[in-house]
Amino acid sequence: MLSILPILALLGLASASPLSFAFTLIARDETITESQMVAIAPTSANCDNPPAAGECATAKTAAKFTTQSFDTYDVTSKAEQAAIISLMAFESDDFKYNKNHFPGVAGQGTRNMQSPSYNKKYAASISALKDQAAKVSDPAGLLDLLRADETYDFGSGAWFLTTQCSKDVRTKLKAGTEEGWQNYISDCVGTSVTDERKQYWERAVKALGV
Repeated sequence: MLSILPILALLGLASASPLSFAFTLIARDETITESQMVAIAPTSANCDNPPAAGECATAKTAAKFTTQSFDTYDVTSKAEQAAIISLMAFESDDFKYNKNHFPGVAGQGTRNMQSPSYNKKYAASISALKDQAAKVSDPAGLLDLLRADETYDFGSGAWFLTTQCSKDVRTKLKAGTEEGWQNYISDCVGTSVTDERKQYWERAVKALGV
């Protein structure tokens, strides 16, 4: 009997393990890697000679905090992840910027270059920031609050998709088609589809295996 009990205990663990293994596999599958980020944003491998002091983030940093944002906002669709990353990489010039320099709109920024009005909504949604954010009337000052923490800086793309895009936009985007992505860019982000934007999206789709 003494020799059988450990075996029974192991069998008991094994019978309970498929679910835990499934969660482990899902978590790993949702992790964005540094190499994937470099594949999407080719000049993000390092921050040597950054064009704007204090703004550049490497692919390693981008991967870590983008993955965290997907966990926070429950973005599990690879197609949605690809769309968010491609948007951030394009808007930030491979993560070199996190505020608008051209033409220099005060308060526009974070990695997906949100407008000041969205940054206000975003900051108000963050429990750790909302009280402090409510006291800041200057859009540039509010942006600085968000940029000061990489969690919030890289979290804006996932927040925007999950709170500001319609169910219809997300449903079409999850299909992984170019049409669905174009609809996301035009109907939710509110900008035009360009060849350069498309190139970022195509690299993201390939890197994430959509």
